[in-house]
Amino acid sequence: MNLLMLRRSLEMFLIEDIGEQDITSDVLFDKNMEGEIRFLAKQTGILCGIDIIRTGFEMLDPRVEVELYKQDGNELHAGDEIARAYGNMASLLKGERVILNLLQRMSGMATLTRRAVKNLNSNHTRICDTRKTTPGLRMLEKYAVRTGGGYNHRNGLYDAVMLKDNHIAFAGSITSAVARLREKLGHMVKIEVETETREQVIEAVKAKVDCIMFDNRTPDEIKELVKLVPPFIKTEASGGIAVEQLPTFRNCGVDYISLGCLTHSAPALDISVKVPALERSSVK
Repeated sequence: MNLLMLRRSLEMFLIEDIGEQDITSDVLFDKNMEGEIRFLAKQTGILCGIDIIRTGFEMLDPRVEVELYKQDGNELHAGDEIARAYGNMASLLKGERVILNLLQRMSGMATLTRRAVKNLNSNHTRICDTRKTTPGLRMLEKYAVRTGGGYNHRNGLYDAVMLKDNHIAFAGSITSAVARLREKLGHMVKIEVETETREQVIEAVKAKVDCIMFDNRTPDEIKELVKLVPPFIKTEASGGIAVEQLPTFRNCGVDYISLGCLTHSAPALDISVKVPALERSSVK
């Protein structure tokens, strides 16, 4: 993750939650009261977002001490201790919820991605994400996909061309759209075309696009369509593919399978924050 962008995002998230003050913690605890909290896994999964714990508390209160016991990509099991934070009680409680929400969300996405990669079990085809991310969280969610063993599709509208059905409809044809783009774009910009028919695949091949997506096609249909595409053009399957269906796509021949569910439907991994016995907590 880009730490500068992470800090900017965390600042926004913390301001959203804390506002002017944490009424409960600021009133309940004196400024000199210190304590400890522990981050604990409650189910099996893949950890993602460990840097958020250290960075989040550092931004709130540089005096908070953080110990990290796991790394992103580690497999967690119920009862595993992930991290500890020790310092001002109010600071710990102000940061707890935002940090935990992100940690659970990102770990859930990494866990689902790891399951998708294992279900596909292919040495050729890669699992990748889509732009179906939560506004404001795309950097974190795409990092979670990479942590789980997947790959990122384009990051946004700015770094690659994807001609979808409506682009093609407005432009008149795949051929016309690609010609206009090639005339104006530099050689470093890739062009992908979403296809829905055999005829569109043939047209995209003739236009020499960089990648062809087979949208909402069965594995058997894809096996036949891939035969039409020369090796220099990458291929992708997408559209309503569930993680449980991935074994049926294992040998269909595409280079990538993109799954929107990795980011828009991944359940959060159950992680809790607990206050241990008070032997270290004290009023100074």
